[in-house]
Amino acid sequence: MSRSSHIRLLMTTDTVGGVWTYSCGLAADLANAAVDVVLVTIGPHARTDDRARLQRSRVRLIETDLALEWQDPEGANVADASRVLASLEAKLRPDVVHLNSFREACFGWHAPTVLVAHSCVNSWAQACRDTTWLEEPRWRRYTEGVAAALDQAQAWVCPSQSFHDMISDIYGPRSRGTVIWNGIAPGDFVGRKQELIFAAGRLWDRAKNIQALAAAARGLAWPVEVAGAADASPSASVTWLGHLPPEALHARLRHAAIFVSPALYEPFGLSVLEAAAAGCALVLSDIPTFRELWNGAAIFVDPADTAALHHVLAGLCVDARERSRLQRAAYEHSLTYSQARMTSAYLRLYESLLSSQPVATGEDRIEVRA
Repeated sequence: MSRSSHIRLLMTTDTVGGVWTYSCGLAADLANAAVDVVLVTIGPHARTDDRARLQRSRVRLIETDLALEWQDPEGANVADASRVLASLEAKLRPDVVHLNSFREACFGWHAPTVLVAHSCVNSWAQACRDTTWLEEPRWRRYTEGVAAALDQAQAWVCPSQSFHDMISDIYGPRSRGTVIWNGIAPGDFVGRKQELIFAAGRLWDRAKNIQALAAAARGLAWPVEVAGAADASPSASVTWLGHLPPEALHARLRHAAIFVSPALYEPFGLSVLEAAAAGCALVLSDIPTFRELWNGAAIFVDPADTAALHHVLAGLCVDARERSRLQRAAYEHSLTYSQARMTSAYLRLYESLLSSQPVATGEDRIEVRA
């Protein structure tokens, strides 16, 4: 019998963006596989509707007031974080600790740790071509902490090969790590769509490159809507919807004919996967992650070329046959990234740690591949 029915798992997470979506989906799927999951939040508290969903999935939620590591590069909150999490480990006695940020891997856990690298400040800065501030002492301490965390964890994971290679190049970890693609539950293909172009991204995050979409949207025949946190709309050429709860976001994706991500940086891009699962035609920036994950199922555009992005979007607005082809291709490719497949890969990784076998490397790495 699989050991999953006996695993007690403590998983840390933040409640912002894709990491929260990933954590909630994986935790719920693991709970369905009879894993005893406790999800511990760091940073902002969860929304009321998210708490209710987790409760229905038999995931226990514990919320803390600890700072996110990228908001605390000086390490002022480290002692408090170590104390709080050590207390939780002593109380809960987990078999495995699954960490969704770096610094916590250095806290001296008794249980084996799995560290999942969803993003990092250095790779973000490189993609945005703005690295001079990383020489400040506080960010050098951050870099040293990330490198130490990758070496302290018993296993480390990235959600794409492209991001794995970036992490390896920046930090030079001792172990080779593992690639497990993110996944979601399969969507229902929606054949009838509205004349709507949709995007999702935080306006304050330069890596999302929403300003490029705002520039490209001028003069398009179809409306362009953007969901995500912002203080104000970036341009009159797009309609800014602000933060949308999951149900409202998925409703917009079901209606939208085209989904755009002009991002400069995406370690995976769960919003793209959700759009593909809803049957949107994908127009994506030509970056390594998107090429790896969506080659053959999307149109790729230089994220710095707003004229080219406008041309592609304008063409798709009038070419129903090409839109339909891209919608079907995106939906079918989205099935590659299933939540069940992701969960199975993590279960195998947990069980390999618990059986005291070395974490697979090289040709035997645990990877979610097509």
